[in-house]
Amino acid sequence: MRLRSLLAMTDLGLELVTGEEELDRFVRWVVTQDLPDPSRYLSGGELVLTGMQWRSGPEDSDAFVGALARAKVAALATGDARYGAPPEDVIEACHKYRIPLFRVPEQVAFASVTERITRLLSTGRAADLTSILDRHRQLVAGTGLGSVLELIERDLDMRCWVMTTTGRVVDGPQTPPPAQTVTTFLSARRLPCVIRTEQRPYSLFAVDEFGTSRAADWLLVFDSDCSDWPEERRALAGELAAIVSLERVRHDDRQSAEGRLAEELIQLIVSDAKPADIISRLELTGLGVTDSYIAVAAAAEDGLRPRELRALLREILYGSSPAAGVVDGEAIALIPANPSALETIGHALDTLEPGLAGSRLSVGVSGIVDGEGLRGAVEEARYARRMAAGRGRAASVVGHDELATHMMLLASVPDEVRRMFRLRLLDPLVSYDQDNGADLVHTLKVFLQTNGSWTRSAELLHVHVNTLRYRVARIEELTGRDLSRLEDRVDFFLALALT
Repeated sequence: MRLRSLLAMTDLGLELVTGEEELDRFVRWVVTQDLPDPSRYLSGGELVLTGMQWRSGPEDSDAFVGALARAKVAALATGDARYGAPPEDVIEACHKYRIPLFRVPEQVAFASVTERITRLLSTGRAADLTSILDRHRQLVAGTGLGSVLELIERDLDMRCWVMTTTGRVVDGPQTPPPAQTVTTFLSARRLPCVIRTEQRPYSLFAVDEFGTSRAADWLLVFDSDCSDWPEERRALAGELAAIVSLERVRHDDRQSAEGRLAEELIQLIVSDAKPADIISRLELTGLGVTDSYIAVAAAAEDGLRPRELRALLREILYGSSPAAGVVDGEAIALIPANPSALETIGHALDTLEPGLAGSRLSVGVSGIVDGEGLRGAVEEARYARRMAAGRGRAASVVGHDELATHMMLLASVPDEVRRMFRLRLLDPLVSYDQDNGADLVHTLKVFLQTNGSWTRSAELLHVHVNTLRYRVARIEELTGRDLSRLEDRVDFFLALALT
């Protein structure tokens, strides 16, 4: 209950002496204290009743009220029995330490005040429990977060928003919270934390502070200062976070048939699946073969787990209905062609950067393709993503327009042509390695990376130069190519780039 409710209890006759601006504070309990320093027996939020037996002179008031302030009590109420009214030094001390001061009439016993307020507090706790159960029923009934947040505002006079770390308001009042909310949440050393604006304070809570990386989490924003909340209200914030977490899981597309089909589609695209199989799965996912698409790839170094990375990429691409999956720790998504996709992703990364906490997030974006060019688009996005990772920033994105290498050429070649080119050159080597426990494919890759240097290649492979010469000869024999010819080296280089 709030302090201002005490003034509505006309049977008690409590009179406010000072502290009108603090009447929105909550009372957690009622205690009677007459010790000179009662702070060791207080835990915050109490209404302290006192007969002022601790006061032997004006100098005692500052010490007593200062101790109450340090203990973060809600208010002080003095009885009239000893002095008839609160002495001026007590009033001055309460004003100094911003402790609301009430006067208890002489004919009203402290026991009556304690009993009356305690009864109301007990009733309020029961009402809070009923309200929590009601919120659960509302959510189970499928009415969503909106009805839960409306109940909180109606019952507790407290507005609350649910937001993502990209700044999207999932649900809450129509007027959004301040623009700096997400940045403060992501950069805060501890949660919950408070933003103080000219209009009012806002309290920020994580939805899943210990189970999810902060950049991939959601947040709760309350339009009040949580440092003044009673224990019950903080418990309510935790209860709400649990409800929001359940609702978030409910909307996780991995639980749906569409989400699983999207995962399988991504797996097919990056595998050796035939183009016809990819097209078939594309149609099952609800995507058109003749429509235009963009591929987006994302990876994180440290901090983000694969499921979090996938969820974060989907959030970055929110509104584009992305089909997403994870391959070898890299999240890949397909979205309908959107010329502003790169700008949207860049803005989201700028917002997310403070919350990466030592992790590095890199994103690559392909050019526009149709359904038959998806494999090339994914490879282009992954290549762009590796370029972004090389820039060393906490969050970086590279678009297809920054690519000017052989990958652009490869991405434009039809899938079946690329597949056959790779198989004809490398399949003999792969089969030989599998049958003989050899290492010809890796040897070829190292040989090309060193520009055909026999000495350097042998060092990197930890073999004698004669062993390397034998392996290269075997590669040439199996493929019918000559590694001393530039044309054949280029063909092998491109084939390896397609693996």
